[in-house]
Formats: sequence, C-alpha cells, structure tokens
Amino acid sequence: MTTTTDIVAKLWSLCNVLRDDGVTYNEYVTELTYLLFLKMLEETGRESRLPDGYRWGILAKRAGMEQLDYYKAMLLELGKAKDGLVAAIFTDAQTRLRKPTNLKALTSNIDQLDWFSAREEGLGNLYEGLLEKNASDKKSGAGQYFTPRPLIDCIVRLMQPQPGEVVQDPAAGTAGFLVAADRYIKDHTDDLYKLNEGQAFFQRHNAFTGGELVPDTHRLCMMNLLLHGIEGGVDNIDTLSPDGEALAKADLVLTNPPFGTKKGGGRPTRSDFSVTADTSNKQLAFVEHIVRALKPGGRAAVVLPDNVLFEDNTGRRLRTWMMDLCDLHTILRLPTGIFYAQGVKTNVLFFQRGKADSGNTKAVWVYDMRANMPVFGKTRPLTVAAFAEFEAAYGDDPMGRAKREEQGEEGRWRKFTREAIAARNDSLDIAWLRDTETEAEEGLTEPEDIAAAIIGHLKAALEEIEALSEEIEPDSVDEAAALAEAAE
Repeated sequence: MTTTTDIVAKLWSLCNVLRDDGVTYNEYVTELTYLLFLKMLEETGRESRLPDGYRWGILAKRAGMEQLDYYKAMLLELGKAKDGLVAAIFTDAQTRLRKPTNLKALTSNIDQLDWFSAREEGLGNLYEGLLEKNASDKKSGAGQYFTPRPLIDCIVRLMQPQPGEVVQDPAAGTAGFLVAADRYIKDHTDDLYKLNEGQAFFQRHNAFTGGELVPDTHRLCMMNLLLHGIEGGVDNIDTLSPDGEALAKADLVLTNPPFGTKKGGGRPTRSDFSVTADTSNKQLAFVEHIVRALKPGGRAAVVLPDNVLFEDNTGRRLRTWMMDLCDLHTILRLPTGIFYAQGVKTNVLFFQRGKADSGNTKAVWVYDMRANMPVFGKTRPLTVAAFAEFEAAYGDDPMGRAKREEQGEEGRWRKFTREAIAARNDSLDIAWLRDTETEAEEGLTEPEDIAAAIIGHLKAALEEIEALSEEIEPDSVDEAAALAEAAE
C-alpha cells in the first residue's frame, strides 16, 4: 500500500511544523484525528452526520485568526452533535494549536493528499498506519496503547472470530484487536456480503464492544472503528468500576489490559468482584473481569505480564479460581522487546469458560517463544513469520483441542497436567529451556533497543517489589508497627 505509506509519512512529518507550538506527539495525533475525521467525511460523502454550518470545506478555505476561531467553535459544536459517534470523538475536544499559520499548514497539506488512492486502499488502513507510526516512535510513549499488529493478527487467526459473536476488549486502546477481528470476519464473508441484512447490521452495530479509560485514546479508538465500518461499541469507561459490569457478555474476549497498579493504590469498585476486590494490581483485576464477562463456552486470549503467572496470595487465588472455572489450555511466553513502553516480559493466555464451575483445566500447554530467541525491536522488527511455528503447534481449533505433539525438554512446546501445576503452588511461570537473553541483548546495536532492554530489567524488578508488597498482610503490618513502637 504505497500510497497509504506515503500519506502516513507526510502526515507524520507535519508534526515538525507544530513543535514550535508546544504540541506533543500524542496531542498531534489527536489533533490530526479531528481534522482527518472532517476531511474523511467529506471524501466519503457522509457530512450529513455533522451539524449544519460545520464542514471541512468551510474550515479549509478560511485563513488566519478567522480560521482558528472557527475551528475552536467547530470543536465545541461537534462535541454537542446529535450523532453519537461524532459526539464521542469530539466530547471535550480542544485544539492545542495557538498559531493560525500552523492550522493553515495542516488543512492545506491534508487537502493536497492523494485522497482518491487513499480511498481505494482503505481510509482505515491509512489511520491505522498513523497510529502505528505514533506507537513505534519512542518519543511519543504511545506503545502502551498499541499492541503490535503481527501479535494481534496471530491471536485473531487462532481465535477465529465468527459472524454473530460478541467480541469484547475491556481495555480497547486504539481498537487494534476489534478492528483485526472485524477484518478476519469480513475476509471470510466476502466483506459481509455472504450475510443476510440482519446479520450484517449486527456486525456493524452490535458485534464489537468494550471500554477505554483514557479520553484521548478513546477518541482514536472511535475514529479507528468508524473508518473500518464499525459504529461505536467501545465506551469511555473504567472497566474496573461498576460501568464494567454493564458490558455485554462475550463469546470472545481479546485484550491487552494495562500493566501496573491503579493510581493512588485504588482497588476495583466492582460489586461482582470477589477474588481481586482487595488488590490494586490492574492485570489481576482485569483477569477476573474477563472470566466473568465470558459466556459459558466463550473463549479468550489475553496478553499478561509474567507477574500474573507467579504472584502469590491474590495472584495464586486468582489462578486457582480461573483454572477451576475455565479451561486454561495454552500459554505463549512472548519474546522480549515487543512492548517498548512497558519493557516487561509478557505472555498470552488462551482459555475457554467452562459450562460447569469447577475442574475445567485438565492440562496446560506452554510454548516458550522467549528462551534462545532474539530480542525484537528497531534492529529486528517483529513479523508475522515469527509466530508461524507456534501457530502450527497450537493447531486449527480455537478452543485448543486440536491434536498436539509434545516436543520434550529440548523443544519449545510442552504439556503440564493440572496436578503438576498444583504441585507448583499453582504457579504458571513455567520455563525449562536455558534462557540466553543476556547473550541476545549483547547483539543489540540501536540505542532505543538497548534502552528498552534496560527498562525491561528495571520494570521486572519493580513488578517483583510490587508483588512482594501485595503479599504483606494487614496483621503483619500491625505487628511490625507494634514492634517498632516498642523499640522506641
């Protein structure tokens, strides 16, 4: 898609124009979202969704302070639009632009792009390219909202979303998983033309659901969904609050929930939470949400950091509870260097909600894609081909029931019975290959990749400290305080 790549490069280069205006990379992408939304509605003949008097053509032909003032008024009006999707994108929207010349530079350059070719290649692809460019730029820090496309595509191929299923991402970010699931379904239904009218309507309006906490990221999410023909579905909510209880039960959950703890050490406020009600660890709480969100027989693929696999107390209780309620059939240990922003070691857990409430996990298959693997980053980008051997081992059944061949202690693919895991105190941090990560890191040459490796080690150490702090029981804290007081 040469035209799309060229347009993304041109749009990204315009960010240099705005640096003097104090606009950051993420603010620039948000600003571009406002402007591209208006231009794309003009290009696709859908400006009727906008309030009267607020159109791209009116904005683009103006100049100077008149244009900037009109643009500010336009953002306010669009935030009050009757069209729900328009209002969602522009709610509380404010421009970061202060110099009229910069706004004119943006509108003029956007008008001059090859929009005919962009429409042919897909406006959604153009916007995704822009999001990927922002996420891959280390200065933007947007990687925390962006799961690499090769990983998303691998997961979606294995999970095989089907027409008529409700697909949920409770931490949607910029909607990468939902868009990929939609693309998979469209590829298998001749762009929905094989479906009847009611089924096609369901796919566009009701098939995809989720939540995203950060308002600006939610805007990017809604724009991405719109440009892929999906009418909303993701709410600007905290999934770990009561709002998350209202999300529709799902046939399939695909997600990469945020890492770390809730700000200020806050706990989830969900009335339906029992296992993680007293923890500030967001990943653990999201796992409880996912298990509760699945319909009986529903399936999930979730990206999670290592500490979820080994943390004691709440972590262990959660794993035991999850393996009772669900068939946790597969764990993929991901290689390092995939998530620059977090820098932590990650895994993908594949599981299915059982129809009974106990004894659902009989065995767990683990694929180690981390040990003796190169560190991925700018020097060595992640590609679809990197997952080929894992996909072959996983098989063609999304529930993990395909015939599987264990590779033994020298291989990457092994089976562990539920009894063997119980003997490990229900720890799922299972590794058997000699890890030559240090040797792999010695081959890094790009400063960004070296920095990412260092950040990874620091983050891992912090995760272990957080896990230890979670293990301290209130009684122990009171005892320590009493001893300290007595010593004084």
